[in-house]
Amino acid sequence: MTALAAVPKRVYRWGALCLGLALAACASGPPTPEWQIDAHGASQKAQDAYLAGDTRVEQLEWNRAREALARTGRLDLLARLELLRCAGRVASLVFEPCAGFDALRQDAPAAEKAYADYLAGQLTSQDMELLTPAQRNAAQASQTDAGAQLSGIEDPLSRLVAAGVLLKTGHATPATLSIAVATASAQGWRRPLLAWLLVQVQQAQAAGDTQAVASLRRRIAVVERGGKQE
Repeated sequence: MTALAAVPKRVYRWGALCLGLALAACASGPPTPEWQIDAHGASQKAQDAYLAGDTRVEQLEWNRAREALARTGRLDLLARLELLRCAGRVASLVFEPCAGFDALRQDAPAAEKAYADYLAGQLTSQDMELLTPAQRNAAQASQTDAGAQLSGIEDPLSRLVAAGVLLKTGHATPATLSIAVATASAQGWRRPLLAWLLVQVQQAQAAGDTQAVASLRRRIAVVERGGKQE
């Protein structure tokens, strides 16, 4: 039994997109098609590489994932893959159009269209129910309880995506930033960690907290050097 053929109701890794890219082959079932194995492995490697800041490997693996899915002729699966890529960018505060998905939008299911709108900060209230419960709760949260909603999202990347959307829509709080930084740090995700630390620097500068600014810049320098001594 595999999960790429349909959009499941449960939350998956890589942004809770319900992409169906997690492969769960049952021992008693038929062999998993090679394209599913290739797409799953390449998409995970691509996302890992992006979050680590390795652009070269990321691009190679996204291409491999697309090639694997293209063998099926399934435009809906390709659309989900593009959403997966865009989710990593929102988690890393790269707010740009999800061009790959937009090119496939007309062939995407309603849930994927809603998720794309969510990532863009343009989700309508009537499409709110199409999100996964965790993302829906975060999207509906007020500024006073957004931190609690974020903390309740089990998947780290899903949590960062939700935090990114909150920042994009102007609903992020200092607690949002702290949760995002802690999440990226715990996972060792260099790219989003640097992005969120820089937002904290801007916040500390606006508050005139020079001590916090200096501390944050020291932390940023360590991440940027990658452990190398000056």
